Amino acid sequence: MSAHVFFVPSINLMGKGCLHEAGPYIKELNLNKALVVTDKFLMKSGIAGKVTSMLDDIGLNYAVYDEVKPNPTCKNVHDGVQFLQENGCDFLISIGGGSPQDTAKGIGIIATNGGHITEYEGVHKSKHKSLPIVAINTTAGTSAEITINYVITDEERKVKMVMVDKNSVATISVNDPELMVDKPAALTAATGLDALTHAIEALVTPGSYPVTDATALAAVEIIFNHLARAVSNGHDIEAREQMVYAIFLGGLAFNNAGLGYVHAMAHQLGGVYDLPHGVCNAMLLPIVEEENAKHVPEKFRAIAKVIGFEDKGKTDKECADYVIQRIKDLSKEVGIPSKLSELGVNEVDLDLLAENSMKDACAPGNPFIPTKEQVIEMFKKIL
Repeated sequence: MSAHVFFVPSINLMGKGCLHEAGPYIKELNLNKALVVTDKFLMKSGIAGKVTSMLDDIGLNYAVYDEVKPNPTCKNVHDGVQFLQENGCDFLISIGGGSPQDTAKGIGIIATNGGHITEYEGVHKSKHKSLPIVAINTTAGTSAEITINYVITDEERKVKMVMVDKNSVATISVNDPELMVDKPAALTAATGLDALTHAIEALVTPGSYPVTDATALAAVEIIFNHLARAVSNGHDIEAREQMVYAIFLGGLAFNNAGLGYVHAMAHQLGGVYDLPHGVCNAMLLPIVEEENAKHVPEKFRAIAKVIGFEDKGKTDKECADYVIQRIKDLSKEVGIPSKLSELGVNEVDLDLLAENSMKDACAPGNPFIPTKEQVIEMFKKIL
């Protein structure tokens, strides 16, 4: 039996009101000044202000960098590094979903390793640990606050670069559902299905093992039971809190087992068209898993059972068909678009999208490796 390494932040706070418990843990880091990494929306909406008020209460010095884009770029990272240095900051506090979290990771890695962010594309490219990061999450989706992965868009190549780097993992993660109650329904749906994608890809990848299977299956069950509630009523704090647990569990799974072609393909749609990552994953998930089920149908039996399918006497294929149909039904229920053409995707770009998908760092984690023609065909199914 091969050995496994399990990466996770040292301290993880989760549950209603946990933001108010974070202050003492931050002070225990004995650092001087934080660079708060966030975006304009979170500043204007007052969500970031809930965090900075807590920082004021504990007497922490900080400077705010709020230029992060929805699909963060190389410029975001390097502008952030310059801002960090100009303000004499020695650690980072990221506030937001995947975009601020990923940007903070990039800033932290460049601050301690130097060079250009493009040099770190791939797996474990840095030599030195990032500056300490306190990752305060505001969306139930990406799990970026607890993972060793981050994604930065290279504006010149129009490519989303995937970095898998143990040196980028946060020191403290904070998942407080009270920071998520005012998120729009569409964002809640997209990020929730992003979380479902993480869990399912972590289950079907050859890199899975019993520990990651357990956390991924728990995440799948919670998401099917609570995502639609969170979408229909954002102030349903129980549903929001359950989604917090789901993203933590799913994050633990894919952080240590890996992902696959749903993410490999979604990254390219984001890089070329600047589309929301969660929406792309949601649209691609049933398409890619239909193909995966032809190669590892047995992987879908456990998924089917936790979402209510009586599998006794059923074939692996029947279990897989049930799972894929339930994914489609959930996506429709929470309002995910059905066609990429609705989002501006053009057939002329499919060759480029497929070619770049095959180069993506997530691609090797898929249960089978498709040809370029097969990747194009998967895109076409939802074009």
